[in-house]
Amino acid sequence: MANPPVCRIMDYGKFRYEEAQKAKEARRKTTHVTVKEVKFRPKIGKGDFDTKMRHLIEFIEEGHKVKVTLQFRGREMAHPELGRKILDDVIEAAGPIAKVENQARMEGRSMSLVLSPDKQAQEALKKAAEEAEKQAAAAAAAAEAPPEEVSGDE
Repeated sequence: MANPPVCRIMDYGKFRYEEAQKAKEARRKTTHVTVKEVKFRPKIGKGDFDTKMRHLIEFIEEGHKVKVTLQFRGREMAHPELGRKILDDVIEAAGPIAKVENQARMEGRSMSLVLSPDKQAQEALKKAAEEAEKQAAAAAAAAEAPPEEVSGDE
């Protein structure tokens, strides 16, 4: 025990207010990951597929997990391989920015898989894009520079 006893006289209301502010700041910095869902059909057209993929990639870039659901109706149930092919196309189109969290499996009349964002791959793609942009800017600057004059005395 310290001699003399050490204590701090403080305003308890102010202390509670500052603690609340720290907690509020910590909550604000957290990210809320939600699961978004994109539904496909076995007979989906190219345009619809592309539109849904744009939405899916947008969700993944925002940091959300995406549940890809493939709905079967009627006789489509007899051909689950068509559904698996579409889910494989989704995985291929999502590319390196997403990783498969849960593999595709049948659940009644639907087949689903979960994709989650791959932070390391997204950062690598951003760096590669920045490098390409810098090189393109340097090439454009070199193209705009006036050519050096050549003297005729040589």
